[in-house]
Amino acid sequence: MADKATRDGFGEGLLELGKTHPNVVALSGDLEDSARAIWFKKQYPERFFSVGIAEADMIGTAAGLALAGKIPFACSFSQFVTGKGLEQLRLAVCYQRLNVKIAGSHGGLSVGPDGATAEALEDIAHMRSLPLMTVIVPCDAMEAKKATIACADSPGPVFLRLGRAPVPAMTTATDVYRIGQATVMRPGDDVTLVACGVMVAHALQAADQLAREGISARVINCHTLKPLDRETLAAAARETGAVVTVEEHSVIGGLGGAVAELLVKTHPVPMRFVGVQDRFGTSGDPAELLKAFHLMPDDIVVAVKDVLLLKQRTVGSRA
Repeated sequence: MADKATRDGFGEGLLELGKTHPNVVALSGDLEDSARAIWFKKQYPERFFSVGIAEADMIGTAAGLALAGKIPFACSFSQFVTGKGLEQLRLAVCYQRLNVKIAGSHGGLSVGPDGATAEALEDIAHMRSLPLMTVIVPCDAMEAKKATIACADSPGPVFLRLGRAPVPAMTTATDVYRIGQATVMRPGDDVTLVACGVMVAHALQAADQLAREGISARVINCHTLKPLDRETLAAAARETGAVVTVEEHSVIGGLGGAVAELLVKTHPVPMRFVGVQDRFGTSGDPAELLKAFHLMPDDIVVAVKDVLLLKQRTVGSRA
């Protein structure tokens, strides 16, 4: 299967919902082509609303549509919809417990040449902090399609973080997808790699490299960052004794922080965090940016070896 962007999976899922859910409507802040909602717009023009370059107004409009019994999907660049629309998301949507779905396309470094002002590296942290908001970061186009369809039947606010750059297919149409249930992509006993989005592919590649060195790495696709799959993550920490989180997001407030918050209360283990350090993005080719920001499989391998040294010292101190 050819590589596809997760935004394409969203567009396909939204189009499918148009057939099965007559109450589903879509809104865009003048970026329906980029977010792939244009396919829905062409098929169901009477159920599509363009608000122009006014993300705050888009969220307010979506809230009104939800109050009228619709299931609105509001989409734009992730940086714009979560940044400019944050107050409306907090008060108009989450505070009122409304059934609004937010699709943030071009998340992370995949915006590429558009540069720092359009690269959302803090969006997960923003959305995680909002009460009642479900946060989903699909790993490939198929999972994005399933997540889009699933969230239409999941009451309350949902944030879908989507990417612009194509990613390898890691899931199939027959794989079971459930919001809040992480997927173990590869078994392992020495260390756990917990990844989301495009970084799931890099975590699997890192696990292959580690296997050649005799290190057994479990890989978990943590597609739902809120609510977290407590059982799967706690079991992995208990059974492997070390965890490395991997994300295309700031190391502050994202996947790593969420997993650490969980494990410190359930089964504390040595951890390392692969992600964007405390800085803004920059312009460049998405593939080159992943290298420049140290988000490649080799970087994950380095983090694993570091955490395994800490694991050995921790075990030794208990002996």
